[in-house]
Amino acid sequence: MDRFAVVERALRTAAPPALTDVVKKALREHYGAVHAELRLADYGMRTLQVVEDVPLTTEPLLIQDSPQGRALRAPEPVVLTDRATDTVAVHLPVSVRGDRLGVLSVTLPRQDHARGLLPELEDLCEALGHAITVAERDTDLYERSRRATRLTVAAEMQWQLLPGHSFRRREFALGAHLEPAYSISGDNFDWSVSAEHLTVAVTNGMGEGVEAALLTNLAVSAMRNARRAGLGLADQAALTDQAVYAHYRGSAYVSMVLFRFELGTGEVEIVEAGSPRAWLCRDAKAENLLFDARLPLGMFEDTHYVTEHFRVQPGDRLLLATDGVYEPLSRAGEPFGDHALARSLAANRLLPPTQVPRAVFHDLASHRGAGPLEDDALVVCVDWYGREEHGGAGG
Repeated sequence: MDRFAVVERALRTAAPPALTDVVKKALREHYGAVHAELRLADYGMRTLQVVEDVPLTTEPLLIQDSPQGRALRAPEPVVLTDRATDTVAVHLPVSVRGDRLGVLSVTLPRQDHARGLLPELEDLCEALGHAITVAERDTDLYERSRRATRLTVAAEMQWQLLPGHSFRRREFALGAHLEPAYSISGDNFDWSVSAEHLTVAVTNGMGEGVEAALLTNLAVSAMRNARRAGLGLADQAALTDQAVYAHYRGSAYVSMVLFRFELGTGEVEIVEAGSPRAWLCRDAKAENLLFDARLPLGMFEDTHYVTEHFRVQPGDRLLLATDGVYEPLSRAGEPFGDHALARSLAANRLLPPTQVPRAVFHDLASHRGAGPLEDDALVVCVDWYGREEHGGAGG
């Protein structure tokens, strides 16, 4: 049995809190490492924090200003040589299907030794990412290691609903982020992939705090229930509408937009229930997509929802954003969503979709100035590649 198979088996059979110890031991014994460290990205995607029994015992590193942070964003591992000690530090992203959870840093004795190990270390990081995802069902260690500060109860509820920060297949790649990460309440994103479809939902529940989180939780759970029952997009919206109205009788409601992409053709079905809004970037141009907005979910009893259609082409980028992105004003009184969002999309067009949401939030902060956001804000970015048989570039 080769050494990678030995390490992978050790990860699969390790106790949930022991993954870091297993990896460190394996790197020493099988790869000659002199040091190893696992850091996870915090909820706000600003810092990388060591996985340790007492969180924040070790100083966090800024993602924007560290080799480890560069490795989290870069397409290749970051390799740094220390000629004084004749060692090489290798920083590799730990990911699950394109969702980058953190960075594994490994110090190896020689550069020639390190270069030859890179492909195997990348595979190890992928195995580690899968192991962490499974282990999180049974331990709080990795969740605690992601927290730069305490979450509000509403944010705790919301993060348990979310699927991850990003996902990638050969037909598409997507990324998402929300702010304020540690006190989010009513905004939510969701996605699911079947053999033939990608479904993306963005939800904005009215209100604040725990009440908004409870409302959104009900709506997202009802939508998932309908989707998992095999219902079409319009029926998913209708069932969610009924579930919210049955509980709140119109006193609270949810805005939602649902997209379902046919992976083989790029045909897209949409149901827009109130808000959020969408942008299409094609051939270096960004335009606001306008659909027939229906009533928010749960506002009235038995609202009728219908789907609209359009087609995405290989190379297209879709961006979905909630009101918290559109409405913040500049010092001159201009809402970010009027023109500044289009400028942000153009300026960041070369970034991968996993990095676009954070880049938009950076531009939003520059637009509005200092101070916390007054409302939840959420951005989802979808890049469409298509399938080769339909002219796509593959994944």
